[in-house]
Amino acid sequence: MSAYDGIAELYDPWSRSVTEDVAFYVEEAERAGGPVVELGVGTGRIAVPTAAAGVRVIGVDSSEGMLEVCRRQAELAGVSELLDLRLGELEAPPVEEPVALVTCPFRSYLHLLDDATRLRALKAARELLVPGGRLVFDVFAPSAQDIADTHARWLEREPGIFERADWDSRERTLTLSVRGESGATTFVLAWLSNDEWRSLLERAGFHVLGCYGWFDRRPYSGGEDTVWVSRRPV
Repeated sequence: MSAYDGIAELYDPWSRSVTEDVAFYVEEAERAGGPVVELGVGTGRIAVPTAAAGVRVIGVDSSEGMLEVCRRQAELAGVSELLDLRLGELEAPPVEEPVALVTCPFRSYLHLLDDATRLRALKAARELLVPGGRLVFDVFAPSAQDIADTHARWLEREPGIFERADWDSRERTLTLSVRGESGATTFVLAWLSNDEWRSLLERAGFHVLGCYGWFDRRPYSGGEDTVWVSRRPV
């Protein structure tokens, strides 16, 4: 079972304030045309608006509970025919048809806890792409202030939904716990420096096209968030 099965019904209320990336990923999908592969599709927070824009999405997630919520959301939005949802892992997405775009939104690659796993996942994404196809994803590395402000404290993220961040700066891991009336879970994330992400992308056979500091495509100049755009060579 996925750690996200425990919060499948809680996930959308928990993440309701996260909207800044939606337009960015929809624009990337429209630019590429369909189908696109979204890794870590979750409840369809990005996939459903992408399908509503007329782009077919192959959505992969390791949580059957999250996929079930995504199916309901797609039905409510009237876009079920444009969403092909598949149970699978970041390291081995069950997709055979080549696509022009693979995305991995909302920091999902941080679930990969070591370089060997990260390389397998990046190489797997590369194999899904046509020559010249692009991989787009976002990650973060916390600031010292963010760690100090949140470490080992239960904070109310949304009404009735609490989260706790336990940071290990030496190991560069975050153990994140979430609880609410409809569920609870705990999972571990791991972060890297920008130089390390760039190196991994290059080792996986990608050419880095851009590293942005936010979803408005501003150049990265320091900060916690990075958005990577890379291409499989022609």
